[in-house]
Amino acid sequence: MTQVNFKIWRGDKESGEFKEYQTEVTEGMVVLDAIHQVQAESANDLACRWNCKAGKCGSCSAEINGMPKLMCMTRLNDMNLDEPISVEPMRAFPIIKDLVSDVSWNYRVKEKIKPFKPRKPDNPDGSWNIQQQDVDRVQEFRKCIECFLCQDVCHVLRDHEKHEEFIGPRYFVYNAALEMHPLDVEDRLPDLKKSQGIGYCNITKCCTKVCPEHITITDNAIIPLKERVVDEFYDPLTKLFRIFKPKK
Repeated sequence: MTQVNFKIWRGDKESGEFKEYQTEVTEGMVVLDAIHQVQAESANDLACRWNCKAGKCGSCSAEINGMPKLMCMTRLNDMNLDEPISVEPMRAFPIIKDLVSDVSWNYRVKEKIKPFKPRKPDNPDGSWNIQQQDVDRVQEFRKCIECFLCQDVCHVLRDHEKHEEFIGPRYFVYNAALEMHPLDVEDRLPDLKKSQGIGYCNITKCCTKVCPEHITITDNAIIPLKERVVDEFYDPLTKLFRIFKPKK
């Protein structure tokens, strides 16, 4: 066993501070194990959200030594245990208590995105003909567990607090899953350009780096959406076509 120091953020939306705790850790423990141990030993009122403890529910998101991570997937063996380990809630969202952030804004954003709208069936029996490569293209986006780590690390939300103008990488992934679906015919490009603020993203790829499901957020979702917006609204040939296109 090794005695390890933890600096855990304690407080609510009004005020708070880091408090130091010590606990013994053993081989194979993750940060969430240590947090539970601190709760049991010396901080029974410490608030911490978690559920599956298997990296699939996205509940235990936090910032560990300043980096957005899942507590249940961050092994203590991989950290320098000679230095205090800091654990704090996600900074991009309001704090409820201790390590619990209010992520409800994300669900309100999702409600505003236009839902899936399929084209007319290809066959008399109501079925469609789809190429496997088109199906494969959007499968990656469906791995998202909505841990919101990508939202937390995004500087547009984290540092500039553009929550009213920018939906964040998680919902660009959601848009991409719909826009690139082989059956979808809904037009979301005007929303991406105006109310959803895709122009704010400067493709630093920080969201891709923190994704626990290894979704290639920037290259496979955000950049293709940016290209579609540019083609639709800024391409000179498209503008010329619109000038001469007969009005309905």
